[in-house]
Amino acid sequence: MKRGYSILAAGLALAMCASMGACGSSSKSSDTAAADGVYYLNNKPEIASSMKELGEEYTKQTGVPFTVQTAASGTYAQTLKSELAKSAPPTLFMVEGPVMLNRWKNYAGNMSDTEVYKQLKDQTAALKSSDGSQVLSVPVVTETYGLIYRKDLLKKYFDMPGASIKSVKDIKDYKSLKTVADEIQANKNKLGVKGAFTSMGFDPSTSWRWNTHLMNIPLAYEFEKDHITSQTATVKGTYLPQFKQITDLYLKDSTTPASELSGKNMNDATDDLTSGQAVFFQNGSWAWPDLVQGGMKADQIGAIPIYTGIEGESEHGMSTGSETFWCINKKASPKAQKATKDFLKWLITSDTGRKTWSKTMGFTTQFKTFTGKYASDNPIMQSSEAYRKAGKKNVAWDFVYNPSDQWKNNLSDAILEYAQGTGNWDKVKTAFVDKWATEYKAAAGAKS
Repeated sequence: MKRGYSILAAGLALAMCASMGACGSSSKSSDTAAADGVYYLNNKPEIASSMKELGEEYTKQTGVPFTVQTAASGTYAQTLKSELAKSAPPTLFMVEGPVMLNRWKNYAGNMSDTEVYKQLKDQTAALKSSDGSQVLSVPVVTETYGLIYRKDLLKKYFDMPGASIKSVKDIKDYKSLKTVADEIQANKNKLGVKGAFTSMGFDPSTSWRWNTHLMNIPLAYEFEKDHITSQTATVKGTYLPQFKQITDLYLKDSTTPASELSGKNMNDATDDLTSGQAVFFQNGSWAWPDLVQGGMKADQIGAIPIYTGIEGESEHGMSTGSETFWCINKKASPKAQKATKDFLKWLITSDTGRKTWSKTMGFTTQFKTFTGKYASDNPIMQSSEAYRKAGKKNVAWDFVYNPSDQWKNNLSDAILEYAQGTGNWDKVKTAFVDKWATEYKAAAGAKS
């Protein structure tokens, strides 16, 4: 997913965007790239610098102008709206699931003839037009998230006299997770850590961990229970009590007092884990490059599902899916559209493209071409696959059906007030349930 990233690196990349008009691999302007080359509007800040380098290499190998602009975390929707309205709009952009695609379907060209669609292992993963006649969007990567953990620190707890849990295999529900977290917190000085969980901040670089990923756990179980498979006008908040349980656990057994979380960012959370100050870190497979940069090796890292106390959770694995999908702008020139299709083919078939995507960026894809030496060695994805092979069902990515970005912002604001003691849990419930209906109606009205 688009989320965990180095704020410094992304900030430098965005500063370059501001000064140059776009982060590009060529001295040509984005107007030129959009006219006869590729202009990629990227929503993944964690790959801003490596995507720029890849674009430069593509231009070097092919001579085709390539420009990439990366939107700041939490601003992609508004950036896309602005860029698509320009005379030289992106030729390649990303949507976060079917709801966002519906907003921009008039710009999404048919991708049926593209190599990225032909090479999908499961072509049903692509998003199609309402009548099914056109492929409008193709999944970029397969990603997963849960509770990433330091194997050495967790083993230190398991080996501690009096530890109630002795193996990661025994962490299989909320009760066992809470036992481990509480005992780590109670013995943090003995274990040499500051807390069981890394900081769970509310800075824009990290608030999505609350309002998108953690929120998705109760939402996905509610959708599964009620057999909901598409966007819905209302939600019940069936599992909000369990959402409160995991929220309280995060706040209590943290490296950081709840009163200080408002300004904590993603770098703070990542540093908590890589420096050995925390055992658990809620994040996903996209965080792996940052963990490597922080000195972590694959055999030091594992991941388990996020357990909240919902009945049947021990039969589920990690939350795995595809949120981000590529679209080719059909309003770009025919030449630019062809150049964009050619780039995507190069990305998933060339040695440089596949190595960069799977190794440097750490992505796992749904394309047939990523096998052997091009298969990702991301340990977070490997943990998810281990649960799947053990017969556990993935927790679905139903956050793609949330009604609006404003709904997410309302939710994280309410959780922050609760964390700081300036608001109660009823405000979180209102933001989750009532504001969902409000935002759904507002979005429907905007389309009509």
